[in-house]
Amino acid sequence: MRLPLSFEFFPPKTPEGVVKLRAVRAQLYAMKPEFCSVTYGAGGSTQAGTFGAVQEILAEGVDAASHFSCVGATRETVRAQLAELRGMGVKRLVALRGDLPSGYGVGGEFQYASDLVAFIRAETGRDFHIEVAAYPEVHPQARSAEADLQAFAAKVRAGADSAITQYFFSAEAYWRFVDDARAKGLDLPIVPGIMPITSSTQLMRFSDACGAEIPRWIRLRLQGFGDDTASIKAFGLDVVAQLCERLQAGGAPALHFYTMNQSVATLGVLQRLGWAA
Repeated sequence: MRLPLSFEFFPPKTPEGVVKLRAVRAQLYAMKPEFCSVTYGAGGSTQAGTFGAVQEILAEGVDAASHFSCVGATRETVRAQLAELRGMGVKRLVALRGDLPSGYGVGGEFQYASDLVAFIRAETGRDFHIEVAAYPEVHPQARSAEADLQAFAAKVRAGADSAITQYFFSAEAYWRFVDDARAKGLDLPIVPGIMPITSSTQLMRFSDACGAEIPRWIRLRLQGFGDDTASIKAFGLDVVAQLCERLQAGGAPALHFYTMNQSVATLGVLQRLGWAA
C-alpha cells in the first residue's frame, strides 16, 4: 500500500527557474500528492515568490501549503498576509519561527513558532490546517533534547494539526522522537521529511547548516565516491529508498519529499518503492 505523499519546493529566483519548476511539478503531480508546499526566505524575503508559486500550484488543481514564518513580523503584517492567503484559497500553512536574514537584529512581536500558531488559530479559527516543524535529531539551536521536545509540545498545544520533520537518515531517531512525543500526549501525525541524495557536497553543506546528522558510514561512502556522480546517485537512491521502506513498514503516516525543485531523484525513490511507473 502506498503512503500519502507531499512535495516541497522553493520559490525560483529567475524566469527560467519558474518555467523549469512548472515542468518539475507536472512530472511529480503524476504521483497524486496530497499537497505541495513552498518555502519562505529568511525574514519573509521571498514572500512574493512564495505566494506566486502557491497560487500557480492551486491553479494547477493541487492543494498548496505556504510556509509562513514570523521572525521580524508584527501582528498586523501577519494578519494581512493571512487574509491574502485565505483570499487565494490556501487551506494549509507550514508555520515556522523562521531564520533571521543576515545582519538582522532580533525583532517582531513573535518569539517562537508556538506564538505564531496560537495567533493564527485565534485570528482564523479552523480556516487553515497548520503544519509545524519537528526535529528528530534535535533543533541545532535547542538547549537540550528535552527543551526541543517541550518547544514542539508548545506548538502542538497552540493548535498544530500535524508536523513535518527535518530530514534524517536514521529511522531510529525518527521513531524515538515519535515515541517521546506520544509519551507527552502529543498524538498528531508526525510525517517524516525525506531528502533524496544527488550530491555529496550539497548534502554535507545543507546538513551542517540545519543540524541533520549524516551517519558516519554514509558520509564515508559518499566521500569515497569522489566526483563519481553516477555512483553517488545510485548509492543515494539505495539509502533513501531503504529508509522509506523502513518508515512505511514501521507505520509512518506519510512521506514529505524535499525535492530541491528537481523531479528525477524523488521519482527514482518512488519507482524503487514500486509506487511510480
